[in-house]
Amino acid sequence: MAPRSKQCTKRAPSTEELAEKAKISGWERSKLSTQDNKMLKKMGLLNKGVMKMPGDESSPHPPIGFRVTFVDFLIRGISVPLHEFLRGLLFIYRIQLHQLNPNSLLHISIFITLCECFLGIHPHWGLWKRIFYLRRNNLKNVIYNVGGVCICVRPEVRYFDVKFTDSVQGWRRKWLYIKDESSDAQEYGLAPFDAAEDIQRRKSWDAEASAEEKAATDALIARIQELQNTDGAQLSGVQIIAHFLRIRVQPLQARKRPRWMYSGAEDTDRVSEDLPLKDLEKLVRHFTSLSKNHQVPSSCHVEPFSGSHALPENHQSPTSLPPLPEGGEVDERAVVTDDSADEEEEEPESHGPAPTSTSNTLVLSEDRRVASEASPPPQVDPEASTPVPSPRAPKPKNAKTGAAGKQELATGNMPAPILDDPLMKELVNLGSLFTGFHDEAATLREALRCAKERTADQEAKLKASEEARKRAEKDAAGVEDLRQRLQAAEDALSDKEAKQVERENDIVTRLETQSRRFSRKMGEQYTLSKESDDRLLDTLDILELNCDLARKCITSVWTALKRVFPHFFPKDTQPEIFAQLA
Repeated sequence: MAPRSKQCTKRAPSTEELAEKAKISGWERSKLSTQDNKMLKKMGLLNKGVMKMPGDESSPHPPIGFRVTFVDFLIRGISVPLHEFLRGLLFIYRIQLHQLNPNSLLHISIFITLCECFLGIHPHWGLWKRIFYLRRNNLKNVIYNVGGVCICVRPEVRYFDVKFTDSVQGWRRKWLYIKDESSDAQEYGLAPFDAAEDIQRRKSWDAEASAEEKAATDALIARIQELQNTDGAQLSGVQIIAHFLRIRVQPLQARKRPRWMYSGAEDTDRVSEDLPLKDLEKLVRHFTSLSKNHQVPSSCHVEPFSGSHALPENHQSPTSLPPLPEGGEVDERAVVTDDSADEEEEEPESHGPAPTSTSNTLVLSEDRRVASEASPPPQVDPEASTPVPSPRAPKPKNAKTGAAGKQELATGNMPAPILDDPLMKELVNLGSLFTGFHDEAATLREALRCAKERTADQEAKLKASEEARKRAEKDAAGVEDLRQRLQAAEDALSDKEAKQVERENDIVTRLETQSRRFSRKMGEQYTLSKESDDRLLDTLDILELNCDLARKCITSVWTALKRVFPHFFPKDTQPEIFAQLA
């Protein structure tokens, strides 16, 4: 057994120290945009019963039963209940979810999708150890806690050449609370959030596959090489990313069935309908370094296993999950070295861009600053680095087994028998309950304050509504008076119109009578070639024609009398007026 690392007694940090630690670790007030909410809703991940949006807190204080996650984690495959493989990785590496970065989560999603959809197996712990190892994502004198651990591909392994985005801008500012859930296959879910837990490199980060695991996974390694190098049917990391986004099954969520049994649009593990092609391509480009000039593959060159493309007959699907230790923590969870020894392995500080994935190590960083720790992983004793598989039961994470076989606490040298004392257990339970109730009380106080503000706002709105109602009642009498006056005006107008019609009819009758009398005297009667619908106009037209006839007759008489006048009255002056002449 490897010797224990140095442990020192820890005191409870003060409020000022916690605030300073949160500042150094990278926590800041969450800022989720409307676009983030729309994307989560499109992807079927915005579940109000499972998620809670943080308030004004500058660092996470999740309610009881809730954990901390990020928008970029959710869109890369995280959902609750958590997949047992990811849960085991977090436990065996002794890291919290927030200490990974988005590209590391994407590594795990790609690996699980590769195993289930293209190898036809459950995610394999031995295969994982042959491909990946962990490194800290920090420089000297710079502490990263949020996203301070990155998953790297071993230099000697030829793995998918995925060009991840060098820097996922602003992902640390987009955190929220997600309710912890467990599936039938899990006895507990995600570990409680602990902002005070530091990142320390451990032996499990460099754990290599044992001889038995290498023998069991040689065929899988060969199949991965075949998938990458088959002419005309090469499988790429981008194709794998596009595939799990296209089928709408979260890789890092516990599921009822493995994805080699995926049944299409009616599959019960789907979280949403198909994404629009535009949104899918946007996500793929957001995850990788593909530009708009690069085409996002519409399908995989290798047909993935599914309900319509079943596994071959006699296909073996071995299961090998990261083991959970029993009987206290084993040396797998021990710190490899102290901080000074760890810094000796890191390269000098550099501000250049972080190297992206090639066939070698993937070192991922938001700030493009990486302590690459590029030296090959040290050879460790498999028995000392890999714990024995055990039942899935949660154990105290601060418990540690010493070289003399005595169980100690990480916060001191308290012997195990004291912990077995019923009173001590009761005190520990009461302390845990007090902490939970204290956090819940703070949450309830904040909720009560918000409720009071909403109540005051509703009271102001109710008062304004009551005043508006009173004004409306006062105006009602005026409205009724206006209605009555309008009705009286309409009645008067109707009477006037009736009288006007009656007067017009009388005029028409009189004109028609005059026209008939004139026609009898003159011996001629006119008719209109085009009659209108207005009797008055038609009568006036006929009367005008009769008047024209009378004028013509009078003019003819006048002309005739002027001609004969000189013959009868030669010495008289001809008069100018017809009446004088007559």
